[in-house]
Amino acid sequence: MAQFELILPKMGESVAEATVTNWLKNVGDVIDAEESVVEVATDKVDSEVPSPVSGTLVKILVDVNGVAEVGSPIAIIEVEGEGNGSTATAAPEVATEPEIAAVEIEAQVAATAAAISTPETSGPIAKNSNGRFYSPLVRSMAKEEGIGQSELDQIPGSGKEGRVTKKDIIAYLEKGRIASTPSAANHAPAASPAPAAISAVAPTSTPAPKPAAPAVKIGAGDEIIEMDRMRKLIADHMVNSVHTSPHVTSFVEADMTKVVLWRNRVKGEFQKKHGEKITFTPIIMEAIIKAIQDFPMINVSIDGTNIIKHSNINVGMAAALPSGNLIVPVVKNADRLSLLGITKSVNDLANRARNNQLKPDEISGGTYTLTNVGTFGNVMGTPIINQPQVAIMAAGAIVKKPAVVETPEGDVIAVRHKMFLSHSYDHRVVDGALGGMFVKRVAEYLESWDLNREI
Repeated sequence: MAQFELILPKMGESVAEATVTNWLKNVGDVIDAEESVVEVATDKVDSEVPSPVSGTLVKILVDVNGVAEVGSPIAIIEVEGEGNGSTATAAPEVATEPEIAAVEIEAQVAATAAAISTPETSGPIAKNSNGRFYSPLVRSMAKEEGIGQSELDQIPGSGKEGRVTKKDIIAYLEKGRIASTPSAANHAPAASPAPAAISAVAPTSTPAPKPAAPAVKIGAGDEIIEMDRMRKLIADHMVNSVHTSPHVTSFVEADMTKVVLWRNRVKGEFQKKHGEKITFTPIIMEAIIKAIQDFPMINVSIDGTNIIKHSNINVGMAAALPSGNLIVPVVKNADRLSLLGITKSVNDLANRARNNQLKPDEISGGTYTLTNVGTFGNVMGTPIINQPQVAIMAAGAIVKKPAVVETPEGDVIAVRHKMFLSHSYDHRVVDGALGGMFVKRVAEYLESWDLNREI
């Protein structure tokens, strides 16, 4: 018999560790090749890790709620074959979608309050210190913030066995650095004026005090429900986005009559021919893609005082989960897809999102996001930007309304299918003119839909 180390695979760019949430197999269980063994969770998505070999699970190396680094062994599987007690190791999974390093660092680090450049600390942050383990992400954040080893050791940890998490680092920075600690006193630079155009996520030398949450009075019959892990992440992400970007929202009412008539006419044949249901989401997404090509400065991110203009158009689509939580899978390189290709991608991602089968890379790398609030009967919304993007669009419900229609014979009142488009954008880089023209252009593409378009 030989022993095989089950390695925690690479789970997307910038993901350095994962938490074991559930072992699907127990010690002594027989495992088939490609059968899922364990469920893990990252800051981006929950995933299952399959075994690349068949054998018997003989040892679990990371318990439930334990944290494992990417590339480290999490279990031992005994496999058939000659062996002398040594272990074979599976290579970590290679990322399937290359990303721009600067953008991915912004997504991981800046989304958790990236720092203004500070001098390096007196020495590297140790992996283990003061009886605690520090993950690669925590060590990276500490280095970026100029937090020394002694200062890091004093930060209260909320993780397992008192480990410091990224949330602990964020909370520590929001409350203000401990100026009296040796590390902070010795290494903190003299306060200097921040550049006028500095990123809103970067802390200043005198951070504004965080307002205290109002006290909640709990009645005798009230039920206390603790947020699940995903809801906590969503809450943090939304609060961070509002603190990062000055939001402005522009509205346009689009006449969807041609789109509705065309879809009603072709949807049966479309499904029969292609095996796919065509909804309004891919149609709206196609119009957004065309508008981004007309106004490429919507397809950007902010890195400090630099603007990253993305070459790819990767459109995220907000999807509601059965649990009530929200996830945003991404249609990569959407500008290279036909309407059929967009439809297939949208349907596939939506189905796998509902079944918790998305891969980490499929919810990262977005450059623009669409959310369809009309699914819930809402006529419009004011969506919050999905950082580190700078804009998001909400499509409302399509409603029949009387409207004035211009004809060669004069104006007439007719029943039309109308839909509100709500465009929220980051006013640091997107002014009202650009934000307003963009959403207007999306509406124009929808209103000029070709009723004779082939499927």
